[in-house]
Amino acid sequence: MMKAKETIRRLRELEFVSPLQDLRLKGVEGYIHHSERQIDQIVRRVVFGEKIPHEEKQFSIFEPHTEWISKGKAGVPQELGLRVCVVKDQNGFILHHQVMEKQTDDKVAITLAQETKSRFPNFIGCSYDKGFYTPQNREELQKVLDFVALPKKGRLSKKDKEIEHSEEFIEARRKHSSVESSINALENHGLDRCRDHGLHGFKRYVGLAVLARNLEILGAFILAKKRKQENRLKAA
Repeated sequence: MMKAKETIRRLRELEFVSPLQDLRLKGVEGYIHHSERQIDQIVRRVVFGEKIPHEEKQFSIFEPHTEWISKGKAGVPQELGLRVCVVKDQNGFILHHQVMEKQTDDKVAITLAQETKSRFPNFIGCSYDKGFYTPQNREELQKVLDFVALPKKGRLSKKDKEIEHSEEFIEARRKHSSVESSINALENHGLDRCRDHGLHGFKRYVGLAVLARNLEILGAFILAKKRKQENRLKAA
């Protein structure tokens, strides 16, 4: 590593490094920086027994935005990447999506509802997973939407039980399970692995996958309508 630094220094001192060559040298310097950070963290962890803060860790030198989503506990496979949150309507269309950078579900619940509402004024109710729950989120979401199905974490009070055992709440949670099919469909449309580069490329890839899924849903509606028309003509 010291030899690489010295070579870069001497090349720059010669003053005939082209812009393209300088760009390549900066790339090498980037890898040197990653090496120094990794050596420092290994020494701190192994030699001094220090616990490395999560925000100091980097899980990919090629895609620095990569986060550790799941550590593989309790039978869940390890996952690296970025979380993506989607809002789906009753017809299967994805109304809105958000790439979550260093965010958990509870941090995006309100903004996601507000942004979806601004695009679709008829968006009046939504069902969430438990991961989105905080007392403040439930209170704020009720100001944005007419109906919110947001299961509470932990022990339920008498009032919470009444809310979550209501017919409207149960029906919303029953329909909520269909969002898993949209997640699987997005994976089938390219989101199982992003083949683009950089954070901007990742967000573009997500947007194209959402567009592809919505076009598929639209196509299914058009084909179904066409079949009905054909069946009516045959029956006439």
